[in-house]
Amino acid sequence: MERIVDIIESIAHEKGLDINEVKNTVTVALVKTAKKIYGSQYEYDAEIDPATKALKLYQKVLVVTPEDERLQEGNENFIAIKDAKEVDPEIEIGDELTYELPLDNLGRTAAATLQKELEYHIQRLLENNIFEKYQKLVGKTVFGTVVRVDNDENTYIEIDEIRAVLPRKNRIKGEKFKVGNVVKSVIRKVLIDKSQGMYVELSRTSPKFLESLLELEVPEIKDGMIKIVGSARIPGERAKIALLSLHPNIDAVGATVGTKGVRINAVSKELHNENIDCIEFSNVPEIFIARTLAPAIISNVKLQNGKAIVTLPSDQKSKAIGKNGINIRLTSMLCGVEVELHESSSTAASALPSGESAPEQAERNPDALKKLFGGL
Repeated sequence: MERIVDIIESIAHEKGLDINEVKNTVTVALVKTAKKIYGSQYEYDAEIDPATKALKLYQKVLVVTPEDERLQEGNENFIAIKDAKEVDPEIEIGDELTYELPLDNLGRTAAATLQKELEYHIQRLLENNIFEKYQKLVGKTVFGTVVRVDNDENTYIEIDEIRAVLPRKNRIKGEKFKVGNVVKSVIRKVLIDKSQGMYVELSRTSPKFLESLLELEVPEIKDGMIKIVGSARIPGERAKIALLSLHPNIDAVGATVGTKGVRINAVSKELHNENIDCIEFSNVPEIFIARTLAPAIISNVKLQNGKAIVTLPSDQKSKAIGKNGINIRLTSMLCGVEVELHESSSTAASALPSGESAPEQAERNPDALKKLFGGL
């Protein structure tokens, strides 16, 4: 057991572990070995001598009064004060006396037990570090190679030191992967399963995947100059994302779309040509809802009992609803409210500038909206 620190440093370097964590693991393994060899009824402690770099094992004994009943029971975890004084004259009742146990006398059985304990605890340490690493990556995009596709069409992807799973339900409709394909996805969740160990679930349908892709594609988002406030998706069909510029000279929507749509098209291509609507976020809910319902031109929005009552010209209703109701569904998902559409008279609609909704006008001139609709 001499120069155990050298062995620990070698293990830590080989496994990519923290030296102090490995030291702690070694001492824990030695204490567990001692309990198996000498008996679990005793208390033990282990340490690494910083001077000699040797591993040392101690048995701990509590100092008690001569009348203590536990002494009468023959419990070797306790020692009378008068006997303890012979070892250490300054010791007091309640202190712990430690006896060093020579490791050379442990024998082959103990050495084999210690090796098993070390392997077990080092493996647990490795798994815990990997678990913490991937916990921090939840919501982030990762790349991996497909290594297996099972009968239920769940795709198993190798990412560095782990094998993650992309369930069929988390795949965009129409997607199929083969062994050897490189797949981009977002880490949806990481957990420890008692029977299967660490479980990492991937997704290509989560709104977080869209957000992560945009962060990779748009430097202004990555640098924090544009904030993604929220997003909603119907995977493979259409998505809406709310953007807020945190810099006065940056247009959140324009920067995200890119010149001739190059940035947003790159993201759309990864999502099987999913249409992505970029929306400028507003702190005024009515404004935000009106923008989210684009391309429909909205006359008025009123919030009532957790519901958005939207007034719009009759010729704009189909646009607000969208094909198979997709536009209004995404609006509800992104804004967090149920949307109810009401057709308005053509007079109110014609009173607004072409292509501009009443809520948009109100953002620039609140008095105009009050005059038209009595306020939002």
